[in-house]
Amino acid sequence: MDDFDRKKHWENIYRSKGMEEVSWFQPTPATSLDFVKQFKLPGTAKIIDIGGGDSFFVDHLLDMDYRDITVLDISKEAIKKAKHRLGDRAKRVKWIVADAVDFQPTEKYALWHDRAAFHFLTDEKEIESYLDTVRANINPTGYLVIGTFSEQGPKKCSGIDIKQYSERTMTDRLKHFFEKIKCISVDHKTPFDTIQNFIFCSFKRLGTA
Repeated sequence: MDDFDRKKHWENIYRSKGMEEVSWFQPTPATSLDFVKQFKLPGTAKIIDIGGGDSFFVDHLLDMDYRDITVLDISKEAIKKAKHRLGDRAKRVKWIVADAVDFQPTEKYALWHDRAAFHFLTDEKEIESYLDTVRANINPTGYLVIGTFSEQGPKKCSGIDIKQYSERTMTDRLKHFFEKIKCISVDHKTPFDTIQNFIFCSFKRLGTA
């Protein structure tokens, strides 16, 4: 799949499918929000949602009065839909159209959130590039939340191969720079009444290493 155009693929997905026609649709991202509440971050905390697309995570963060939110997605169409849904509230969010692998942040974040973006990276160089960016751009006392398909979950999504993770493999990937807080297994019910098993892990940055 060396000639696979990742951006084109996702633009087509968001252009051709409605909100409730994609498997990741989730009106209330309860698991992610529970993690945010546990961290007790102030309203001024810088939060970034990687692969946020047209998800409702940003809506709930705004409802919780967070005032420094960034949403990144590879798809311009996805972000266009999210802005339209939010209306005037969209002006309170920073929107970035970029591939997470190539993203070069200009800020450091108190919370880096990634639900179902990281597992699309299957090439080792891309995985390392992404994690290097994460390590370099989370505050020394910041948090990381990653949700991916588990080893009991799907092996593909939207026709693309994904990389499954377990608590052990996820923790091993991050142990030199992050301390694991906890990992949980979550069954996500899709709009098509199928179940996808996820592993969600939260981490705290280890000092300034």
